[in-house]
Amino acid sequence: MSDRKPLPGKFVWFELVSKDAKKAQAFYGEVLGWKVAPFPMGDLTYEMILAGDTLDTMIGGYAAPKGDRQPSHWISYISVENVDATANSAAANGGKVVEAPFEAPGVGRMARIADPQGAELFLFKSANGDSPDAPARPGPWFCWNELHTSNSMKAVSFYENVIGFSSRSMDMGPGGIYHILSKGGVDRGGVTSHLPAGVPPHWLPYVAVNDVDAAIARARKLGAKIPVSPEDIPGVGRFGVMVDPTGASLAIIKPLPRQTQQ
Repeated sequence: MSDRKPLPGKFVWFELVSKDAKKAQAFYGEVLGWKVAPFPMGDLTYEMILAGDTLDTMIGGYAAPKGDRQPSHWISYISVENVDATANSAAANGGKVVEAPFEAPGVGRMARIADPQGAELFLFKSANGDSPDAPARPGPWFCWNELHTSNSMKAVSFYENVIGFSSRSMDMGPGGIYHILSKGGVDRGGVTSHLPAGVPPHWLPYVAVNDVDAAIARARKLGAKIPVSPEDIPGVGRFGVMVDPTGASLAIIKPLPRQTQQ
């Protein structure tokens, strides 16, 4: 574990919150080839997502919703130096602490926050350090995270102040202005004002795959909705967006080699 050190600003874990984890597991097993591994946590068992066959390929997990009315969704965990101080900063900058900081023995400390527009994520300080940024590798790994929000500029300012991100803007033509968030010289995520009517602000994780069209075809056959059919983003790669049978949205992408993230 000597190569594991804190990497503040990195999205280090992705969790599907759903009342029907088994349905989701079967779906993603068929579409992305993900495996599931049980992880004992006291009296509970947490089911982890493996991108491969061994525990060193764990990339996320499945969790039950806190209440009956919480819809199925993906939530991201971002590494921070101090969970409590960052949660306080979130509240001071117009956000909200949804779940106060708490300790998961042997795992780390975490808190769930919402930004001023309502998008949620977990602040996380791992007890064991973060996985190092790795060279480009084939999917199905999480490779990017994108905030879809009602006010891009305010959101960027919030994450600059709270997480310590720096940002730069890109003109995507018809797609509008896209903001890249980075920390320590590494790009970690994006911010866009593309938000469909009736959809609340949210972080949309991206998974790298070898064949976007084939994965979307498998997803559609298994009952997923496809709000964005496969299309090319010039200079970035080919991507698509699916809503799995439990109702959670996930993007998939085949990045161009020079754009592949950690």
